[in-house]
Amino acid sequence: MKFYDNITERLEQLTDHDRLRSLKNTAGEWRLNLSSNDYIGAAASDVWQREFYQSVNNSELSDNFKLTSSSSRLLTGNHPGYRQLEADLSLLYDGREALVFNSGYHANVGILPAISNPKDLILSDKLNHASIIDGLRLSDAKFKRYHHCDYDQLEQLLASNVADYRQIFIITESVFSMDGDIADLDRLVMLKKRYNAILIVDEAHAVGVFGKNGAGICEDCGVIDEIDIIIGTFGKALASLGAYAITNSELKKFLINKMRPLIFTTALPPVIVNWSSFILKKIIACRDERQHLQQLGQLCRDELTKRGIDTRGTSHIIPIIIGDDKKSVVLAEKLRNEGFLVFPIRPPTVPPNSSRLRLSLHAGINEHDLEEFIDCLCNLIG
Repeated sequence: MKFYDNITERLEQLTDHDRLRSLKNTAGEWRLNLSSNDYIGAAASDVWQREFYQSVNNSELSDNFKLTSSSSRLLTGNHPGYRQLEADLSLLYDGREALVFNSGYHANVGILPAISNPKDLILSDKLNHASIIDGLRLSDAKFKRYHHCDYDQLEQLLASNVADYRQIFIITESVFSMDGDIADLDRLVMLKKRYNAILIVDEAHAVGVFGKNGAGICEDCGVIDEIDIIIGTFGKALASLGAYAITNSELKKFLINKMRPLIFTTALPPVIVNWSSFILKKIIACRDERQHLQQLGQLCRDELTKRGIDTRGTSHIIPIIIGDDKKSVVLAEKLRNEGFLVFPIRPPTVPPNSSRLRLSLHAGINEHDLEEFIDCLCNLIG
């Protein structure tokens, strides 16, 4: 059949370009994990998991530990755990409204199409996550992608388009997932106010890691109340499943009525929602872990730069730019054989000729382990 012949040909092309991906099985292997999003170490904490299960007595088991909600939130799936979790998030974000979704991907493909229309324009950072790009494509609005963190170009686009559209939206990540650099939220808030734009910030890689209470870069910069929609995830530092939006009461009501991935998705299981509430309280108190993680990031970048290795960013995410796809794959495999788990990131996830090893540091790493990895990496690169 022609269809399957085409699939085979496309798989062969991926193989020829060293871009064929496969599902990894790392169970039962001991390696220093440098590719996890468990930034604070919550997912690795057996103590917290035991405490969570012991915190619920048998009389509450049927409600709080159900393994499915069996319905969407707008039908019978809006179990009490949601109300508690959204109240906990509201406290963390200065009393603003919170709305929980099934994943960060659901949030990003659902919010933009819900709130925009063909008379609108969305301006998106060029290195925003694939889920944001998919949200742009699903939206009826026109969109343009400004050069990465080029706020002069962004302002030019705002100034030249503000009179032609009903509403302009600006959307950005705070910590960029592949480069590890950080958006200038202070300037983005200024531009939003100057041009009456709506500002949306995805804090997926910042929640739990930045801010006194772990509320991300928006907390660090003191701009929680200035950002129209803050998107956070439970699937990374918060060691659970799901995502959320922080916004105002009117927009929350609107999303409940218009956001298709919320309306037409089975709600998260009660056990997951209650675990998210439990772990959120734990993460807020992890100030020493946040400080340690920032110190690790600075140490790693400084040492790599000193040894002439091409890297970038200012956070716990540290890309080591290799360039060539095959070299990245081979180097990652050599590191794995030496006891270091780090994966190659290749196009289309990153631009052509920028294949890399992406380090995702976590608070469970110590300086000695990190120095061993850097020594090994430098020896392999030569």
